[in-house]
Amino acid sequence: LLESQREAARLVETPPTALDPEGFQKEAPRLLRGLDGLTRKAFIGDALLRAGLGGIHAVGRTAVSAPRMIVLTHTPSAKAAKKGHVALVGKGVTYDTGGLSLKISGSMVGMKTDMGGAAAVLGAFRALVKGGAPCKVSAVICLAENAIGPAAYKPDDVIQMHSGYHVEINNTDAEGRLLLGDGVSYAARKLRADTVIDIATLTGAQGIATGQLHGALLSDDEELEGIVLEAGRRSGDLVHPLPFAPEFNREEFKSQVAHMRNSVANRANAQVSCAAEFVRWHLDGTDARWAHVDMAYPCRRSGRATGFGAALLAETVRSLA
Repeated sequence: LLESQREAARLVETPPTALDPEGFQKEAPRLLRGLDGLTRKAFIGDALLRAGLGGIHAVGRTAVSAPRMIVLTHTPSAKAAKKGHVALVGKGVTYDTGGLSLKISGSMVGMKTDMGGAAAVLGAFRALVKGGAPCKVSAVICLAENAIGPAAYKPDDVIQMHSGYHVEINNTDAEGRLLLGDGVSYAARKLRADTVIDIATLTGAQGIATGQLHGALLSDDEELEGIVLEAGRRSGDLVHPLPFAPEFNREEFKSQVAHMRNSVANRANAQVSCAAEFVRWHLDGTDARWAHVDMAYPCRRSGRATGFGAALLAETVRSLA
């Protein structure tokens, strides 16, 4: 587990030109070399559109390295396996310029860490497979560089997501939730996972809500929330629950031309909960229970990557089985 956590931190530390979406994809087989019981699938570039993954494609389509989604699944032997299928979904924005809603005044510096959720998922998956996963587990890693170019997605665009929902873009810097929305929908609808946990460096508001050492936790299932909370205490990757209130939070995303917008109307109204609810919205109509971890600040400390999330997710999966 410690090895996997340090590998996750190494990925977060890697300069963004060296670790673009293609570079991240190449890390997976290296870290998983020699491990049995794995299936691998990747959707790259326009293959994302053919699979209905319009959110991931839109965010990364103008970058030099094509956007992609990697799907890794481990199925234990029938003798060792317990019931259940857990999907871990990670945001992997390998660099975030903000897109056409450009990050200014120095706020772009450090955005190589915006793939911390994807690194945590890969680290947790590696640790679970090496240590003997107690149940079927999948890693859904959503990768894109939010770049600027002639093909960049724009404010006022309307994107169709994997869930079938249409999203009006009002902020291209609220891109991570587009990746996660596609990822969680695929995990529930195609992989048939009964538990979906996503993790991301999603909002700057997370640091205001829960600080630099606690990730923000939201869930639509009280039992699952408690399991993730306790897994954080045991692993040292601390999390703290925030309000889950979709009947309030969805109001922030009202659109006159689509099912929703991708960014809130009022940035002072529970931004962390609202961003999480945007992701969960794309699970509508499925039976999967869901948890979300926003770890924008715990992802790094004193300017260095921590590997936060790998231990939390691995301990959570072990606790679920």
